[in-house]
Amino acid sequence: MDNEQLLQQVTAKAQTWLGDGYDDETKAEVKRMLEAEDKTDLIESFYKDLEFGTGGLRGIMGAGSNRMNIYTVGAATQGLANYLKEAFADLPEIKVAVGHDVRNNSRRFAEVVADVFSANGITVYLFDSFRPTPELSFAIRHLGCQSGVNITASHNPKEYNGYKAYWADGAQIIAPHDVNIINNVNKIKGANEIKFNGDKSRIHIIGREIDDAFLAAIKGLSLSPDIIKKHSDLKIVYTPIHGTGVHLIPESLANYGFTNIIHVPEQDVTSGNFPTVESPNPENPPAMAMAIAKAKEVGADLVMASDPDADRIGCVMRDANGEYVLINGNQIVMILLYYLMTRNAELGRLTGKEYIVKTIVTTETIKAIADANNITMFDCYTGFKWIAAVIRDHEETARYLGGGEESYGFLAETFARDKDAVSAISLMAEAAAWAKENGLDFMAMLQDIYMKYGFSMEKGISVVRTGKSGAEEIQKMMRDFRANPPKTLGGSPITTIKDYDALTKTNVADGSIEKLDMPTTSNVLQYFTEDGTKVSVRPSGTEPKIKFYIEVKGTLAKKEDYDACNAAAEEKIKAVMKDLNI
Repeated sequence: MDNEQLLQQVTAKAQTWLGDGYDDETKAEVKRMLEAEDKTDLIESFYKDLEFGTGGLRGIMGAGSNRMNIYTVGAATQGLANYLKEAFADLPEIKVAVGHDVRNNSRRFAEVVADVFSANGITVYLFDSFRPTPELSFAIRHLGCQSGVNITASHNPKEYNGYKAYWADGAQIIAPHDVNIINNVNKIKGANEIKFNGDKSRIHIIGREIDDAFLAAIKGLSLSPDIIKKHSDLKIVYTPIHGTGVHLIPESLANYGFTNIIHVPEQDVTSGNFPTVESPNPENPPAMAMAIAKAKEVGADLVMASDPDADRIGCVMRDANGEYVLINGNQIVMILLYYLMTRNAELGRLTGKEYIVKTIVTTETIKAIADANNITMFDCYTGFKWIAAVIRDHEETARYLGGGEESYGFLAETFARDKDAVSAISLMAEAAAWAKENGLDFMAMLQDIYMKYGFSMEKGISVVRTGKSGAEEIQKMMRDFRANPPKTLGGSPITTIKDYDALTKTNVADGSIEKLDMPTTSNVLQYFTEDGTKVSVRPSGTEPKIKFYIEVKGTLAKKEDYDACNAAAEEKIKAVMKDLNI
């Protein structure tokens, strides 16, 4: 399609948004785009429909079919409602829980969701204000709901918002429900097909009673209450980065027994504009800068943060020189799983039926720890819906200890089925107290893990390509990597290629191919080299970027070599990046 045809198409589509069923504010914004000399906004807002994917919706807020607004949110909810009425036709009452984060328009979108569900005869439990994403997952299970929706764009920039759909088990939706819901959403062709006029009698406001139940369940995860009593004054700086963790995470830390929680007052202010940071993502060092400054001021032992919807955790620890070092998501997952496995062993709670879960792009060092403790480890696709699926498959036969992914997410419980910064931060503080009881600071504990189970360094690189042309470029990059895979990475020959789209594992030496045992296909490529390097490549499912995950191996013989080991790994990663042309 040439530019003239595309412009004609989006113009025609935009003009339908000037008709009945759309409010005056939306019509004015569409009219502005139609009349503007520069048609970029018009094209980006209407060149496609904002797709309801397997994770729901995520996009920039504004008027248009490719934007987050009450109409795209309403259409998603109408489609979901239609499917729920099919899937649960035998139930006398269908119930859903609805939550939201602190973002601009989040409350408005959540109320639209509640109205549309209730207008379709569905009972709605709507949180009275913003809440962490994992609490929405918990509420679905706690209240016996068939589904749920959370309005959030997680750690995305302030221009974004999103829509996460959940099933009765509290997990984000997977097959067959994902495709069925998508088909129902795609059938909604205009605002006049959406039931916006809610039935207020069917909307029940929930709040503190769910908070209390959720916090009580999280406290039940604690493995070291006596150790915490001895180290209750551990200095912990915590920041919610303007997000939903502001109340519940300090409460949970206090419930665990920690008495010295130090706030960053400027970032306790809840705001969808995230005024003190460019990006509210705790994996980015600038987002942690104010918390680290506070830690230096007070001499804190540990610094932690949650992202705006409090499902991701950021963590900073002190090194041997007293400097504050931001650890990555792989290290967070590794430390938490190491603590849970080791502490369960200390307490004599391992029966041989325990298991952990990680995603395929997360560090392989975790497997070494699990193997050494005779604990089963499962690999799954990126996203906590897949970790939740493993939990569901083993619910009656084995005990889940924890699971996580490199993107700063961890889940320690089964009473919620999405990543949870509330429990993760509570357990990370407990792990720090346990390390202290054993004569170690956190950095020394991390070094001990590397010395015992093998050193690894990981780096994630995201190449951003926005808009229609960017999406096409990302698709081309994936095609090129499949057609012309690299022969070596960082000087080491590639021995194995895994293609999760074709579900094949290729032995490069002899060309033999095995079938990968996974629940479905996924657009992910992995390269493994002779020296243990692992590279994963995949397009993001929620953002306009292609992601590269690099893991290199090394040997740490003694703690004094830690800096040198890191430096060598960094050089190897640079060489791998050069080979990948990124």
